[in-house]
Amino acid sequence: MTEKIITAKTGFKAVLEVLLVSLKLGLTSFGGPIAHLGYYHNEYVDKRKWIDERSYLDLVALCQFLPGPASSQIGIGIGTIRAGVPGGIAAWFGFTLPSAVMMILFAFVLQGFDIIDSGWLHGLKIVAVAIVAQAILTMWQKIITDKLKAVIAVGVFIILLFWQSAFNQIIIIAAAGITGLIFYRKHEVPEVTKIRVQVSRRFALLCLAAFFILLAALPIVRNLTNNHMIAVADSFYRSGSLVFGGGHVVLPLLEHEVVPTGWVDKDLFLAGYGAAQGVPGPLFTFAAYLGAMIGGLKGALLALFAIFLPAYLLIIGTLPFWNVLRNSPKIQGALTGVNAAVIGILLAALYNPVWISAVKSEYDLALTVLLFMMLVFIKLPPWIIVIAGAAGGMILEFFKF
Repeated sequence: MTEKIITAKTGFKAVLEVLLVSLKLGLTSFGGPIAHLGYYHNEYVDKRKWIDERSYLDLVALCQFLPGPASSQIGIGIGTIRAGVPGGIAAWFGFTLPSAVMMILFAFVLQGFDIIDSGWLHGLKIVAVAIVAQAILTMWQKIITDKLKAVIAVGVFIILLFWQSAFNQIIIIAAAGITGLIFYRKHEVPEVTKIRVQVSRRFALLCLAAFFILLAALPIVRNLTNNHMIAVADSFYRSGSLVFGGGHVVLPLLEHEVVPTGWVDKDLFLAGYGAAQGVPGPLFTFAAYLGAMIGGLKGALLALFAIFLPAYLLIIGTLPFWNVLRNSPKIQGALTGVNAAVIGILLAALYNPVWISAVKSEYDLALTVLLFMMLVFIKLPPWIIVIAGAAGGMILEFFKF
Protein backbone atom coordinates (compact mmCIF):
# COMPACT_ATOMS: atom_id res chain seq x y z
CA MET A 1 0.00 0.00 0.00
CA THR A 2 1.34 3.43 -0.97
CA GLU A 3 2.13 5.63 2.02
CA LYS A 4 -0.17 8.62 2.36
CA ILE A 5 1.70 11.88 2.88
CA ILE A 6 0.47 15.42 3.48
CA THR A 7 3.08 18.00 2.50
CA ALA A 8 2.96 21.71 3.28
CA LYS A 9 2.52 24.24 0.50
CA THR A 10 5.08 27.04 0.21
CA GLY A 11 5.03 30.68 -0.75
CA PHE A 12 2.92 33.76 -0.18
CA LYS A 13 -0.12 32.33 -1.99
CA ALA A 14 -0.38 29.39 0.43
CA VAL A 15 -0.10 31.67 3.49
CA LEU A 16 -2.70 34.05 2.05
CA GLU A 17 -5.04 31.11 1.45
CA VAL A 18 -4.70 30.03 5.08
CA LEU A 19 -5.29 33.61 6.25
CA LEU A 20 -8.47 34.05 4.21
CA VAL A 21 -9.96 30.69 5.23
CA SER A 22 -9.18 31.25 8.92
CA LEU A 23 -10.55 34.80 8.69
CA LYS A 24 -13.82 33.41 7.34
CA LEU A 25 -13.92 30.97 10.27
CA GLY A 26 -13.11 33.80 12.67
CA LEU A 27 -16.11 35.74 11.38
CA THR A 28 -18.60 32.86 11.45
CA SER A 29 -17.51 30.39 14.16
CA PHE A 30 -19.97 31.13 16.93
CA GLY A 31 -20.40 28.82 19.91
CA GLY A 32 -17.02 28.60 21.62
CA PRO A 33 -14.28 25.96 21.46
CA ILE A 34 -16.57 22.94 21.29
CA ALA A 35 -18.47 24.32 18.31
CA HIS A 36 -15.18 25.29 16.65
CA LEU A 37 -14.32 21.61 16.26
CA GLY A 38 -17.40 21.24 14.07
CA TYR A 39 -16.57 24.32 12.01
CA TYR A 40 -12.97 23.15 11.56
CA HIS A 41 -14.04 19.67 10.57
CA ASN A 42 -16.43 21.02 7.95
CA GLU A 43 -13.90 23.48 6.49
CA TYR A 44 -10.54 21.74 6.79
CA VAL A 45 -11.47 18.04 6.57
CA ASP A 46 -14.67 17.78 4.54
CA LYS A 47 -14.47 20.79 2.23
CA ARG A 48 -10.78 21.55 1.63
CA LYS A 49 -9.20 18.22 2.65
CA TRP A 50 -6.12 19.94 4.07
CA ILE A 51 -5.97 17.18 6.66
CA ASP A 52 -7.55 13.73 6.72
CA GLU A 53 -10.10 12.48 9.25
CA ARG A 54 -7.72 10.38 11.35
CA SER A 55 -5.05 13.08 11.50
CA TYR A 56 -7.63 15.66 12.51
CA LEU A 57 -8.86 13.50 15.38
CA ASP A 58 -5.29 12.81 16.48
CA LEU A 59 -4.54 16.54 16.42
CA VAL A 60 -7.65 17.21 18.52
CA ALA A 61 -6.46 14.59 21.02
CA LEU A 62 -2.96 16.15 21.13
CA CYS A 63 -4.36 19.61 21.81
CA GLN A 64 -6.57 18.24 24.58
CA PHE A 65 -3.35 17.22 26.36
CA LEU A 66 -1.73 20.65 25.95
CA PRO A 67 -2.62 23.64 28.13
CA GLY A 68 -4.16 26.59 26.35
CA PRO A 69 -7.08 27.19 23.97
CA ALA A 70 -7.46 23.84 22.21
CA SER A 71 -9.44 25.17 19.24
CA SER A 72 -6.86 27.87 18.52
CA GLN A 73 -4.04 25.33 18.82
CA ILE A 74 -5.80 23.03 16.36
CA GLY A 75 -6.15 25.93 13.93
CA ILE A 76 -2.48 26.88 14.35
CA GLY A 77 -1.52 23.24 13.83
CA ILE A 78 -3.53 22.90 10.62
CA GLY A 79 -2.22 26.24 9.34
CA THR A 80 1.35 25.10 10.03
CA ILE A 81 0.74 21.76 8.32
CA ARG A 82 -0.67 23.59 5.30
CA ALA A 83 1.84 26.44 4.92
CA GLY A 84 4.65 26.10 7.46
CA VAL A 85 5.36 28.47 10.35
CA PRO A 86 3.94 31.52 8.49
CA GLY A 87 0.78 29.50 7.85
CA GLY A 88 0.37 28.81 11.56
CA ILE A 89 0.71 32.49 12.38
CA ALA A 90 -1.75 33.40 9.60
CA ALA A 91 -4.25 30.83 10.89
CA TRP A 92 -4.10 32.28 14.40
CA PHE A 93 -4.30 35.89 13.18
CA GLY A 94 -7.25 35.31 10.87
CA PHE A 95 -9.24 33.29 13.39
CA THR A 96 -8.53 35.65 16.29
CA LEU A 97 -8.76 39.10 14.67
CA PRO A 98 -12.56 39.48 14.29
CA SER A 99 -13.50 38.59 17.86
CA ALA A 100 -10.53 40.54 19.27
CA VAL A 101 -11.67 43.68 17.45
CA MET A 102 -15.25 43.15 18.62
CA MET A 103 -14.21 42.66 22.24
CA ILE A 104 -11.98 45.75 22.21
CA LEU A 105 -14.77 47.85 20.69
CA PHE A 106 -17.19 46.44 23.25
CA ALA A 107 -14.87 47.53 26.04
CA PHE A 108 -14.82 51.06 24.64
CA VAL A 109 -18.60 51.42 24.21
CA LEU A 110 -19.84 49.35 27.15
CA GLN A 111 -20.67 52.30 29.37
CA GLY A 112 -22.68 54.00 26.64
CA PHE A 113 -24.86 51.09 25.52
CA ASP A 114 -26.74 48.32 27.34
CA ILE A 115 -26.61 45.22 25.11
CA ILE A 116 -25.79 42.43 27.57
CA ASP A 117 -29.41 41.29 27.85
CA SER A 118 -30.35 41.89 24.21
CA GLY A 119 -32.41 39.29 22.38
CA TRP A 120 -30.01 38.83 19.47
CA LEU A 121 -27.17 38.03 21.85
CA HIS A 122 -29.33 35.40 23.56
CA GLY A 123 -30.19 34.03 20.13
CA LEU A 124 -26.50 33.53 19.40
CA LYS A 125 -26.19 31.46 22.57
CA ILE A 126 -28.97 29.23 21.24
CA VAL A 127 -27.08 28.98 17.94
CA ALA A 128 -24.17 27.60 19.95
CA VAL A 129 -26.38 24.81 21.32
CA ALA A 130 -27.40 23.70 17.82
CA ILE A 131 -23.85 23.87 16.48
CA VAL A 132 -22.34 21.95 19.39
CA ALA A 133 -25.03 19.28 19.16
CA GLN A 134 -24.42 18.89 15.41
CA ALA A 135 -20.65 18.63 15.94
CA ILE A 136 -21.12 15.92 18.59
CA LEU A 137 -23.50 13.96 16.37
CA THR A 138 -21.04 14.01 13.46
CA MET A 139 -18.04 13.04 15.57
CA TRP A 140 -19.97 10.32 17.43
CA GLN A 141 -20.91 8.65 14.15
CA LYS A 142 -17.25 8.60 13.05
CA ILE A 143 -15.47 7.82 16.33
CA ILE A 144 -17.79 5.63 18.42
CA THR A 145 -17.61 2.40 16.41
CA ASP A 146 -17.79 -0.24 19.17
CA LYS A 147 -19.29 -0.82 22.63
CA LEU A 148 -16.12 -0.01 24.60
CA LYS A 149 -15.77 3.41 22.96
CA ALA A 150 -19.42 4.11 23.73
CA VAL A 151 -18.86 3.09 27.37
CA ILE A 152 -15.83 5.40 27.61
CA ALA A 153 -17.73 8.33 26.08
CA VAL A 154 -20.86 7.92 28.21
CA GLY A 155 -18.81 7.22 31.34
CA VAL A 156 -16.78 10.42 30.86
CA PHE A 157 -20.00 12.36 30.26
CA ILE A 158 -21.59 11.12 33.49
CA ILE A 159 -18.45 11.71 35.56
CA LEU A 160 -18.08 15.29 34.29
CA LEU A 161 -21.72 16.06 35.06
CA PHE A 162 -20.91 15.72 38.76
CA TRP A 163 -17.13 16.23 38.87
CA GLN A 164 -16.23 18.97 36.42
CA SER A 165 -13.01 20.94 36.57
CA ALA A 166 -9.97 21.47 34.37
CA PHE A 167 -7.80 19.27 36.61
CA ASN A 168 -10.36 16.46 36.66
CA GLN A 169 -10.58 16.63 32.90
CA ILE A 170 -6.84 15.96 32.65
CA ILE A 171 -7.19 12.91 34.93
CA ILE A 172 -10.10 11.60 32.85
CA ILE A 173 -8.25 12.04 29.55
CA ALA A 174 -5.22 10.26 31.00
CA ALA A 175 -7.42 7.42 32.28
CA ALA A 176 -9.08 7.09 28.88
CA GLY A 177 -5.65 6.98 27.25
CA ILE A 178 -4.57 4.18 29.59
CA THR A 179 -7.80 2.30 28.85
CA GLY A 180 -7.18 2.65 25.13
CA LEU A 181 -3.57 1.54 25.58
CA ILE A 182 -4.73 -1.63 27.35
CA PHE A 183 -7.59 -2.61 25.05
CA TYR A 184 -6.63 -1.19 21.63
CA ARG A 185 -2.83 -1.42 21.40
CA LYS A 186 -3.03 -4.75 19.55
CA HIS A 187 -6.03 -3.82 17.45
CA GLU A 188 -5.56 -3.05 13.79
CA VAL A 189 -5.83 0.70 13.37
CA PRO A 190 -6.49 2.73 10.22
CA GLU A 191 -3.44 3.68 8.21
CA VAL A 192 -1.95 6.88 9.56
CA THR A 193 -1.27 9.61 7.04
CA LYS A 194 2.25 10.96 7.45
CA ILE A 195 2.37 14.71 7.98
CA ARG A 196 5.46 16.54 6.77
CA VAL A 197 5.60 19.54 9.08
CA GLN A 198 7.91 22.35 7.94
CA VAL A 199 9.22 23.02 11.44
CA SER A 200 12.68 21.84 12.44
CA ARG A 201 13.11 19.94 15.67
CA ARG A 202 15.67 22.52 16.80
CA PHE A 203 13.13 25.33 16.38
CA ALA A 204 10.50 23.21 18.13
CA LEU A 205 12.78 22.65 21.12
CA LEU A 206 13.52 26.39 21.25
CA CYS A 207 9.78 27.06 21.40
CA LEU A 208 9.34 24.60 24.25
CA ALA A 209 12.29 26.12 26.10
CA ALA A 210 10.86 29.63 25.59
CA PHE A 211 7.53 28.50 27.03
CA PHE A 212 9.08 27.34 30.31
CA ILE A 213 11.58 30.21 30.55
CA LEU A 214 8.84 32.84 30.21
CA LEU A 215 6.61 31.02 32.67
CA ALA A 216 9.38 31.10 35.28
CA ALA A 217 10.95 34.47 34.46
CA LEU A 218 7.94 36.79 34.10
CA PRO A 219 6.88 36.59 37.78
CA ILE A 220 10.47 37.31 38.84
CA VAL A 221 10.79 40.31 36.53
CA ARG A 222 7.38 41.50 37.67
CA ASN A 223 8.42 41.52 41.32
CA LEU A 224 11.78 43.14 40.59
CA THR A 225 10.51 45.97 38.40
CA ASN A 226 6.94 46.64 39.60
CA ASN A 227 6.23 47.59 35.98
CA HIS A 228 2.50 47.63 35.26
CA MET A 229 2.74 46.31 31.68
CA ILE A 230 5.05 43.47 32.76
CA ALA A 231 2.53 42.61 35.48
CA VAL A 232 -0.22 42.47 32.85
CA ALA A 233 1.93 40.29 30.59
CA ASP A 234 2.73 37.94 33.47
CA SER A 235 -0.91 37.57 34.55
CA PHE A 236 -2.21 36.80 31.07
CA TYR A 237 0.74 34.61 30.05
CA ARG A 238 0.33 32.53 33.21
CA SER A 239 -3.42 32.21 32.64
CA GLY A 240 -2.80 30.96 29.11
CA SER A 241 -0.09 28.56 30.31
CA LEU A 242 -1.88 26.86 33.17
CA VAL A 243 -5.39 26.30 31.83
CA PHE A 244 -6.42 22.92 30.45
CA GLY A 245 -9.55 22.76 28.36
CA GLY A 246 -9.47 26.39 27.28
CA GLY A 247 -12.53 28.52 26.66
CA HIS A 248 -14.72 28.82 29.71
CA VAL A 249 -12.07 27.22 31.93
CA VAL A 250 -9.78 30.26 31.63
CA LEU A 251 -12.40 32.67 32.96
CA PRO A 252 -11.98 31.92 36.68
CA LEU A 253 -8.22 32.19 36.27
CA LEU A 254 -8.56 35.60 34.65
CA GLU A 255 -11.04 36.72 37.30
CA HIS A 256 -8.49 35.86 39.97
CA GLU A 257 -5.84 37.91 38.14
CA VAL A 258 -7.77 41.09 37.34
CA VAL A 259 -10.58 41.54 39.90
CA PRO A 260 -8.77 41.21 43.27
CA THR A 261 -5.96 43.43 41.94
CA GLY A 262 -8.50 46.17 41.17
CA TRP A 263 -7.64 46.23 37.47
CA VAL A 264 -11.23 45.46 36.41
CA ASP A 265 -14.46 45.85 38.38
CA LYS A 266 -16.35 42.57 38.91
CA ASP A 267 -19.50 43.85 37.18
CA LEU A 268 -17.47 44.91 34.15
CA PHE A 269 -15.72 41.53 34.18
CA LEU A 270 -19.07 39.72 34.07
CA ALA A 271 -20.36 42.04 31.34
CA GLY A 272 -17.34 41.18 29.20
CA TYR A 273 -17.86 37.49 29.91
CA GLY A 274 -21.41 37.72 28.59
CA ALA A 275 -20.28 39.49 25.44
CA ALA A 276 -17.46 36.99 24.84
CA GLN A 277 -20.02 34.21 24.47
CA GLY A 278 -21.85 36.14 21.75
CA VAL A 279 -18.97 36.81 19.36
CA PRO A 280 -17.38 34.38 16.91
CA GLY A 281 -13.87 33.01 17.26
CA PRO A 282 -11.90 32.01 20.36
CA LEU A 283 -13.20 32.84 23.84
CA PHE A 284 -9.62 33.70 24.82
CA THR A 285 -10.13 37.07 23.10
CA PHE A 286 -11.91 37.98 26.33
CA ALA A 287 -8.35 38.92 27.28
CA ALA A 288 -8.47 41.75 24.72
CA TYR A 289 -11.53 43.18 26.45
CA LEU A 290 -9.86 42.98 29.86
CA GLY A 291 -6.64 44.47 28.49
CA ALA A 292 -8.59 47.36 27.00
CA MET A 293 -10.23 47.99 30.38
CA ILE A 294 -6.82 47.92 32.05
CA GLY A 295 -4.73 49.94 29.60
CA GLY A 296 -6.61 50.95 26.47
CA LEU A 297 -5.55 49.68 23.06
CA LYS A 298 -1.97 49.05 24.21
CA GLY A 299 -3.21 46.96 27.12
CA ALA A 300 -5.60 45.04 24.84
CA LEU A 301 -2.86 44.07 22.39
CA LEU A 302 -0.47 43.09 25.17
CA ALA A 303 -3.04 40.94 26.99
CA LEU A 304 -4.12 39.27 23.73
CA PHE A 305 -0.55 38.43 22.71
CA ALA A 306 0.41 37.24 26.19
CA ILE A 307 -2.51 34.85 26.65
CA PHE A 308 -2.11 33.19 23.21
CA LEU A 309 1.71 32.99 23.18
CA PRO A 310 1.92 29.84 25.37
CA ALA A 311 -0.51 28.00 23.10
CA TYR A 312 1.56 28.86 20.03
CA LEU A 313 4.86 27.85 21.61
CA LEU A 314 3.45 24.51 22.78
CA ILE A 315 1.79 23.43 19.53
CA ILE A 316 4.79 24.42 17.38
CA GLY A 317 7.06 22.73 19.91
CA THR A 318 5.23 19.40 19.66
CA LEU A 319 4.23 19.16 15.96
CA PRO A 320 7.63 17.96 14.63
CA PHE A 321 7.47 14.97 17.01
CA TRP A 322 3.85 14.19 16.17
CA ASN A 323 4.44 11.60 13.44
CA VAL A 324 6.71 9.55 15.68
CA LEU A 325 4.06 9.40 18.38
CA ARG A 326 1.19 8.71 16.01
CA ASN A 327 2.97 5.80 14.28
CA SER A 328 3.43 3.92 17.55
CA PRO A 329 0.77 1.17 17.99
CA LYS A 330 0.69 1.88 21.71
CA ILE A 331 0.18 5.60 21.16
CA GLN A 332 -2.51 4.80 18.59
CA GLY A 333 -4.28 2.67 21.18
CA ALA A 334 -4.07 5.46 23.74
CA LEU A 335 -5.36 8.01 21.22
CA THR A 336 -8.30 5.73 20.44
CA GLY A 337 -9.31 5.90 24.10
CA VAL A 338 -8.71 9.66 24.26
CA ASN A 339 -10.80 10.30 21.14
CA ALA A 340 -13.72 8.45 22.74
CA ALA A 341 -13.24 10.47 25.94
CA VAL A 342 -13.30 13.70 23.93
CA ILE A 343 -16.85 12.85 22.83
CA GLY A 344 -17.86 12.49 26.49
CA ILE A 345 -16.21 15.83 27.29
CA LEU A 346 -18.12 17.49 24.46
CA LEU A 347 -21.40 15.98 25.68
CA ALA A 348 -20.78 17.32 29.19
CA ALA A 349 -19.90 20.74 27.76
CA LEU A 350 -23.09 20.70 25.66
CA TYR A 351 -25.06 20.52 28.90
CA ASN A 352 -22.84 22.80 31.01
CA PRO A 353 -22.20 25.58 30.16
CA VAL A 354 -23.68 25.66 26.63
CA TRP A 355 -27.24 24.36 27.24
CA ILE A 356 -27.91 25.72 30.72
CA SER A 357 -26.69 29.21 29.78
CA ALA A 358 -28.87 29.41 26.65
CA VAL A 359 -32.06 27.32 26.97
CA LYS A 360 -34.17 29.00 29.63
CA SER A 361 -37.72 28.26 28.45
CA GLU A 362 -39.81 26.15 26.10
CA TYR A 363 -39.52 28.96 23.55
CA ASP A 364 -35.74 28.71 23.66
CA LEU A 365 -36.02 24.94 23.28
CA ALA A 366 -38.26 25.34 20.24
CA LEU A 367 -35.75 27.70 18.60
CA THR A 368 -32.90 25.29 19.44
CA VAL A 369 -34.68 22.35 17.78
CA LEU A 370 -35.54 24.47 14.75
CA LEU A 371 -31.93 25.60 14.28
CA PHE A 372 -30.66 22.05 14.77
CA MET A 373 -33.08 20.80 12.09
CA MET A 374 -31.96 23.56 9.71
CA LEU A 375 -28.33 22.64 10.31
CA VAL A 376 -28.50 18.83 10.28
CA PHE A 377 -31.44 17.90 8.05
CA ILE A 378 -31.84 20.87 5.70
CA LYS A 379 -28.04 21.31 5.77
CA LEU A 380 -28.03 25.10 5.61
CA PRO A 381 -24.59 26.75 6.00
CA PRO A 382 -23.61 27.91 9.51
CA TRP A 383 -23.74 31.61 8.65
CA ILE A 384 -27.45 31.31 7.86
CA ILE A 385 -27.98 29.52 11.18
CA VAL A 386 -26.22 32.41 12.96
CA ILE A 387 -28.47 34.99 11.29
CA ALA A 388 -31.59 32.90 11.95
CA GLY A 389 -30.60 32.44 15.59
CA ALA A 390 -30.01 36.14 16.16
CA ALA A 391 -33.33 36.99 14.48
CA GLY A 392 -35.09 34.29 16.47
CA GLY A 393 -33.67 35.69 19.71
CA MET A 394 -34.99 39.15 18.82
CA ILE A 395 -38.43 37.71 18.05
CA LEU A 396 -38.50 35.84 21.37
CA GLU A 397 -37.54 39.03 23.20
CA PHE A 398 -40.32 40.95 21.41
CA PHE A 399 -42.96 38.42 22.47
CA LYS A 400 -41.82 38.18 26.10
CA PHE A 401 -44.51 38.79 28.64
